Amino acid sequence: MGARHGLRRGHAAAASTCPFLAFAVLLALPALAASDTHYYTFNVQMTNVTRLCVTKSIPTVNGQFPGPKLVVREGDRLVVKVHNHINYNVSFHWHGVRQMRNGWADGPSYITQCPIQGGQSYVYDFTVTGQRGTLWWHAHFSWLRVHLYGPLVILPKRGEGYPFPRPYKEVPILFGEWFNGDTESIINQALQTGGGPNVSDAYTFNGLPGPTYNCSAQDTYKLKVKPGRTYMLRLINSALNDELFFGIANHTLTVVEADASYVKPFTVQTLVISPGQTMNVLLTTTPNPSSPAYAMAISPYTNSQGTFDNTTAAAVLEYAPTPPAAARTLPLPSLPLYNDTGAVTNFSRNFRSLASAEYPALVPMAVDRHVLFTVGLGTDPCPSNQTCQGPNGTKFAASVNNNSFFRPRTALLEAHYQRRYAGVLLANFPTTPPHPFNYTGTPPNNTFVMHGTRVVPLAFNTSVELVLQGTSIQGAESHPLHLHGYDFFVVGQGFGNFDPVNDPPKYNLADPVERNTISVPTAGWVALRFFADNPGVWLMHCHFDVHLSWGLSMAWLVNDGPLPNQKMLPPPSDLPKC
Repeated sequence: MGARHGLRRGHAAAASTCPFLAFAVLLALPALAASDTHYYTFNVQMTNVTRLCVTKSIPTVNGQFPGPKLVVREGDRLVVKVHNHINYNVSFHWHGVRQMRNGWADGPSYITQCPIQGGQSYVYDFTVTGQRGTLWWHAHFSWLRVHLYGPLVILPKRGEGYPFPRPYKEVPILFGEWFNGDTESIINQALQTGGGPNVSDAYTFNGLPGPTYNCSAQDTYKLKVKPGRTYMLRLINSALNDELFFGIANHTLTVVEADASYVKPFTVQTLVISPGQTMNVLLTTTPNPSSPAYAMAISPYTNSQGTFDNTTAAAVLEYAPTPPAAARTLPLPSLPLYNDTGAVTNFSRNFRSLASAEYPALVPMAVDRHVLFTVGLGTDPCPSNQTCQGPNGTKFAASVNNNSFFRPRTALLEAHYQRRYAGVLLANFPTTPPHPFNYTGTPPNNTFVMHGTRVVPLAFNTSVELVLQGTSIQGAESHPLHLHGYDFFVVGQGFGNFDPVNDPPKYNLADPVERNTISVPTAGWVALRFFADNPGVWLMHCHFDVHLSWGLSMAWLVNDGPLPNQKMLPPPSDLPKC
């Protein structure tokens, strides 16, 4: 995989024969000359951790929870050697990194690689190309990401600043969930019974639940600040199954970036962030604070008809030292009600790309492929020899265009690279709903889903318009959809059923936001556009892990282009075996 760095070796060779020419080449290519390689080691191990007065052994990276912060610059190479010392299979996804031509480093188990088995190792080796901002990394096997996650900070190239005033300090804040029970047992039991899984016991700031929970005042995240300074909070929603509202009492937040793409700045008191999404916000502290500390808080947004963790987690914005007891009495910021879809819609409407000369919005204007996907819940029949706890005695399922994803026995990317598709995947994923109905109205009588490992094949550089249509089957709720290997432009969204005649004329093709994870609105739709310029097999799935477990995912198979730099790289020699 060192072939990507052949140019750099070429410069060194040139230097030995013609130093003046080499100097000129280095001057002409500052980005290549200035790029660095960063080496990290991930030891995946079991570690005892105590939260809410419950001690349990959890998988961690290097004994840390959350995991270590990775810092690179745009154009840098990142080499992460993973050693799996636990009894679970594991793999790691570098969420939002485009992995150009290099799906081998993307990480989802059975899609781009077989998982790393206990006692085995694998090296993720990739270059961060044309991206800068806040992303993150997490495990991509079963529900292991509940503990295995951390920030991935991509700084601008040397000599390049931000398109806003440089903040005094930058701070990653990861929102998470804590379960007192064993999460692998929780999802395995739910899949067995067909019912909804147990919900989390707390939300967390950087792994800490804080003073609103039982015996947790000492486990409170504190952000120490100085008056009259601007801080950039790198927000990451790494929660397993919940979209979250966030706010800071008596302070406003200016959003400047989403999913590692700059946006036109806008200021809010409360924001909402879905699992998988990242957001950079500027917080300017009060010059003369009336209190030594203020509460920060997160609480859920959901329209689920099932149970959910309806608690609020708090952290402390600290101007001066405050004792743990004082943190309990801080007034919480005013956050919307858990089902306030209006607040979510008003917030989401603010996002616009910079669309500047330096950061253009390269939106596909002409569309080669129009695709309509329904996304939502469904059911499976209960096996004859058991009683099931899903709707009306069935088992819960989830699907895209009524196809619930069936995990293959080997990695799809390997099958594609070797052109050995038989028995692994079918290239017939439906690109329109197989049984049209009133998607956001009364659901059909038959809610059973189909199962299969199907992909949508795309020719290289196809321009795609994808409409994601929510359904009301088993209740309308929003679904945060994440596309691996790509960013996409969010050109339109609305409530009800998508209208292919009247909705497209209202699209924003001038400065739509560019993201890698977008929530399909509750009982609504969202329209996305992207160029299929990255060959490989790329997963698209709901970032609620319970829906992912129920099959709400599919994959795009993007074929090689004609030119050498439009073809997949060969697999690394240490690629894990299934």
